[in-house]
Amino acid sequence: MDLSNLKPKVRKPARKRKGQGNAAGQGTYGGRGMNGQNARAGGGVRPGFEGGQSGLLMRMPKLPGFRNPNRVEAETVSLSKVITAFAKGGKVTPITLSDAKVVSGKNSKIKVLFDGAAPEAKLELEGVLVSKAAKAAIEKAGGTVS
Repeated sequence: MDLSNLKPKVRKPARKRKGQGNAAGQGTYGGRGMNGQNARAGGGVRPGFEGGQSGLLMRMPKLPGFRNPNRVEAETVSLSKVITAFAKGGKVTPITLSDAKVVSGKNSKIKVLFDGAAPEAKLELEGVLVSKAAKAAIEKAGGTVS
């Protein structure tokens, strides 16, 4: 076997040549309609042109700044919910929080906020964002935040 006798498994169908006369089946206007701007060679309008109507980009609000479409919003959890889910203490990670149904598990970021409740058991928080007040309350109870 060499390059001279290679053949494709399925042959490509021949490209339909438009405008080759009425006997060919695509004659007269060649699929371009009855004259007008788009029927001409090189005709048509630029992308985004809406026939004189105010374009979509011009109708958009012109707000300053930049909104990142890929921003991941942190899911907030109160410290009291974490305390009730882990009453005996233990390791708190995003996976254990979603298993305990404390968070929905959809977001990759989770932040624990202080709401006045102080933990009695030792909690080890790992891979979770923690507010300053919540961190102080956890460390006061003998827990760790990493």
